[in-house]
Amino acid sequence: MEFSFPPHQIAVNMPNAASLLGEVKTRFRDGRGFALATINLDHLVKLARDPAFRATYAAQDLVCADGNPIVWLSKLARRPVSLVPGSDMVLPLASLAAREGISVALMGSTDQALAEAAAALQAQVPGLEIACRIAPPMGFDATGLAAQEILQQIEASGARLCFIALGAPKQEQFAALGRQVTPAVGFASIGAGLDFLAGRQQRAPEWVRKIAMEWLWRMLSNPKRLAKRYLDCALILPGQAVQAWRQRAVIGRD
Repeated sequence: MEFSFPPHQIAVNMPNAASLLGEVKTRFRDGRGFALATINLDHLVKLARDPAFRATYAAQDLVCADGNPIVWLSKLARRPVSLVPGSDMVLPLASLAAREGISVALMGSTDQALAEAAAALQAQVPGLEIACRIAPPMGFDATGLAAQEILQQIEASGARLCFIALGAPKQEQFAALGRQVTPAVGFASIGAGLDFLAGRQQRAPEWVRKIAMEWLWRMLSNPKRLAKRYLDCALILPGQAVQAWRQRAVIGRD
């Protein structure tokens, strides 16, 4: 499944959780890093509006589908992918790291939230080593000198996997910079994943997620902040559906 934002083509190249974990395992063993992004409709809105974000996203090695609309678009394009939300992959990735003897860094949020997330992770993933926890200051520039210094700190800690909880576009920007500065480290952009683990944000109940209504649950929980975002997402969906249909037509000709 591809999304076209000239001059870039953004491909969902990790079709399911198993393929993602397999690729990460291979990279752990080969000493290669990665930048993992989980694409959703909000990201598509930002990609359509921001050329810098398009370049940042094109620098992500691994991209999976975070949101049912992305899954639906992939089926329309006859290039189906499974739902792989970033917040759902924190524990599987941490478990893989523990089995492979890879230590982990936590980046983003606040000192207290990171401490609580670290405790929750280590309680659920026996043997997981958390090498460092870094909460950047307000106004943090994910592409500047402070970001480079944090990357050097992560590398010095020995961590080979870094969970980034900064939100888009900062987390993807930090991951893209990390691919240049610390190429042996894997960066996973997970949004609110650490806050969910720490219990600081409440995720939609499982039954709500199963009926693909998590977006509505979230909007009703904070309409002032999220209503405009979801309206923008709804407005971009028809154009993306046309793009998906064109991909379907190409497959039909092939």
